[in-house]
Amino acid sequence: MKSVVKSSVPSTLRLAVMTSIVALLAACANMRDTQKAHDPAAKQIRLDQALALFSANPPEGLPNGWEPLVLMRKKKMTEYGLVKDGDRTVLRAYADKASSGLRHTVSIDPAKQPWLSWSWKTSALIKTADNRYRDTEDSPVRIVLAFDGDKSKLSFMDTILFDTAKLVSGHEFPYATLMYIWENKAPKGSVIANTRTGRIQMLVAESGPANVGKWVGYQRNIVDDYVKIYGEQPGRLIGVGVLTDTDNTEEKVEAWYGDIRLLRQPAVVTE
Repeated sequence: MKSVVKSSVPSTLRLAVMTSIVALLAACANMRDTQKAHDPAAKQIRLDQALALFSANPPEGLPNGWEPLVLMRKKKMTEYGLVKDGDRTVLRAYADKASSGLRHTVSIDPAKQPWLSWSWKTSALIKTADNRYRDTEDSPVRIVLAFDGDKSKLSFMDTILFDTAKLVSGHEFPYATLMYIWENKAPKGSVIANTRTGRIQMLVAESGPANVGKWVGYQRNIVDDYVKIYGEQPGRLIGVGVLTDTDNTEEKVEAWYGDIRLLRQPAVVTE
């Protein structure tokens, strides 16, 4: 006989809400709440053409303007810290059955600065990771962008999901989230939707083991990518995050992130 769970919210919806909370928090939720107009560091936090100049920081602690993003208290946290790599400072991430990120609040019109430039390096692929499935949705490196937008356009189910998640967490969630990830199998350039909501989409920036152990640089037009994926122009970019996670696969990985910039025109990647 099947057991009956007594709850005012269906168990499937509650599970979906909690899973989406994790993903959405990773996508820099609550960006507005952390943005303080009177913060003396505001000028450094809201840089014009740089989302994350890790190289401008000393090789210790966390980068200026960034804060830890705890996804779920029961989850082990990924370790982040600035380290020296040759003659520059980079952000190191180490995950051992862990999942947490770092986030940074911004307020940028992406139409004026559409070119995202970044670099990353990973020590290895996560062997059993496959972002097409819930149980194996891990990546050694992720760049996470959170966008504002008209939430009246959301579907009925997404509206319920967002409203319920806000009740549970107390945070407003971004209208849309775009992640750039390193995948094992899905081809470069392909798009993977989150298994719970279409408001989180992952674009495969790198695939396979060919560049493991190497610094790899990228440039993407985030407006073009957003339009291709969501079928409309993006709203303001309200947050950027990084996320190295191995909680689903229960593996270990070490990775590094170089400077992340948002530019008016594409530039030659030198990292």
